[in-house]
Amino acid sequence: MKYTPRKEALLLLEDGTLFRGIALGKTGTIGGELCFNTGMTGYQEIYTDPSYFGQIILNTTSHIGNYGTLPADQESDTVKISGLVCNHFSTIYSRNTAELSLQEYFERANIVGIGEVDTRQIVKHIRNKGAMNAIISSEILDVAALHRKLLEVPPMNGLELSSQISTPKPFVLGSDEAEYKVAVLDLGIKTSILENLTSRNIQCKVFPAKTSFEEMNKWNPDGYFISNGPGDPAAMPYAVDTVKDIIETETPLFGICLGHQILALANDVSTYKLHNGHRGLNHPVKNLITGRGEITSQNHGFGVNEEDVKKNKHVEVTHINLNDKSVEGIRMKNGRAFSVQYHPESSPGPHDSRYLFDDFVKLIKNK
Repeated sequence: MKYTPRKEALLLLEDGTLFRGIALGKTGTIGGELCFNTGMTGYQEIYTDPSYFGQIILNTTSHIGNYGTLPADQESDTVKISGLVCNHFSTIYSRNTAELSLQEYFERANIVGIGEVDTRQIVKHIRNKGAMNAIISSEILDVAALHRKLLEVPPMNGLELSSQISTPKPFVLGSDEAEYKVAVLDLGIKTSILENLTSRNIQCKVFPAKTSFEEMNKWNPDGYFISNGPGDPAAMPYAVDTVKDIIETETPLFGICLGHQILALANDVSTYKLHNGHRGLNHPVKNLITGRGEITSQNHGFGVNEEDVKKNKHVEVTHINLNDKSVEGIRMKNGRAFSVQYHPESSPGPHDSRYLFDDFVKLIKNK
C-alpha cells in the first residue's frame, strides 16, 4: 500500500480556470465532463456506476479512499468514471475486509486523478457556471498544451454513450423457476438494480442497448425494464423506437434514470441538459400520488420537460424534486408504464424508494 509519487497534477476547466494539486491513481491525462457528487459515502459504487461513463467526478466529501475497496461494492465489472477530483485522498484504509487501497484500485483500472485541491471552490464555480468539460493531467504540465488537448473532448450534449458500455450479448439472471420474466434493455445498468429485480421472484434477460423490440419479445417476457445509463437521451433514437414498440403492446414497463428520459421521449416529451445535474444521496422528492416525501439517490445530467408533460394526453407527472421542482417521475395514463429520474435501488443511498420495484411487480401481476 505504498504511495510515493506525489507528482504534481493539473485540472483545467473548459473556461480556462486552472487548479494545481497532487496526482493520484495512474499517471496520465484524461478529459470529460466535470460534475460533482454530494454523497458522503459509497465512492466505489459511484465510480463503477455506468451512468458516469465519460465524466470526471468531483467528490464533495473531504476524505476519499479511507475505507479501501472491495469487489462486493462494484456496480459493474469495471471503473466507469473518466477521472477523479477530490480534497484529501487516503492511501491507507481502515476497513479490515477491504482488499485494495483506492490508489492500487485506480492504478489497476488506469484511472487518472487529482487531489489536494479546493473542492469547495471548484463546486461553487461549476454550480454557478454549469457542468463543463475539464481535463486532468499528471504528465502534461504545460497549460497551453493541456488546453489544446481539452479542446478534443466532445461535449456531453448530443453524445451517445450507452452502446459503448452495454452488454455485448444477452444474458440471463435469476431462477428458471421465478414467477415472472422481465426483459431488461441495458443502457448502462447497475448490478444492484438487477439484484432488486431478481430478489422479487423475477428472472431477467439483459439485452444490449441496440436490441429491437422484436428480438426482446421473442423471449415472451411479462414486463420490460429500461435501465439507467450515460449520455444524452436525445441522441438515442434506437432506444426510443424500442420503447415506442413496447408501449404499443401495453406490456408493463418500468424505467430508471436514462430509462425515464427514454420513456418520456417515446411519448413525445422532450429532454434538456440540466445546469449542473443532480448527483448525490440526499435529494428530496415528493410522490404526488401518495403525498409522501422521499430522500433519494440521484445521478443525472438531463431532465424531462415539465411543460411537455403537462400538454401530453398520455403521460402525467408522479414525482417532483423539492429543490428545483423538476420532474422526477412520470406514468402513462393507461397505467401500463412508469418511470423515475432517481435511483430507487439506492446503492449507495437511502432505501425510501425501493417500493417502486414492488409496484412494478404488482403491475406485472395484475396485467
